[in-house]
Amino acid sequence: MKEIITSIFFMIAVIDPIGSVPVYLEATKHFDEKHKRKIAIRASLVAFAILLFFIIIGQVILEGMNIKLYAFQVSGGLILFLFALSMIFGSGKPASEKELINDYKHVTIFPVAIPSIASPGAIMAVVLMTDNHIYTLQQQAITTFLVMLVIGLTALLLLVANVVQKRIGDYGITVISKIMGLILASYAVQSILSGMKDYIQML
Repeated sequence: MKEIITSIFFMIAVIDPIGSVPVYLEATKHFDEKHKRKIAIRASLVAFAILLFFIIIGQVILEGMNIKLYAFQVSGGLILFLFALSMIFGSGKPASEKELINDYKHVTIFPVAIPSIASPGAIMAVVLMTDNHIYTLQQQAITTFLVMLVIGLTALLLLVANVVQKRIGDYGITVISKIMGLILASYAVQSILSGMKDYIQML
């Protein structure tokens, strides 16, 4: 149970549902309420499909390229760490991803589904958390279910995005995103250290 709770908090940190709210509001500001709801639901479904694809196929691709587990742990950890630093020290997830909106007709896929929900950090995280050499099929299934839960939470937040923004404001959203970045940075360092440890043991 403790591991499941830890995984839930980690997935919330890496997907950052609250951080997607300003991006969604900016991307859908020219649509009526009906279309906004459709975009929220469809973007969440697309994001889950993207993450599910990497859960199933991600490691197959890596192994097909003969990439060792410890190399992936270190490289994946570095990418996650850089992503976390951008959340902590940058202008924040909302501001950077709002700048990517240049076509309001295709906002469901870009930037709401990707990179706001299914971010590069989230993709890297789900691949690391479903590694066949470390986790059993049951553990991978649980992780997939937890990803689905967090994406579901994200969809709910997007559906009530206006209320969320009014309650906590842009400043509150930025603070929460930075806290999520700190949690993500810790996981990234742990992944790097694990990869280095495995590499040293193979020498």
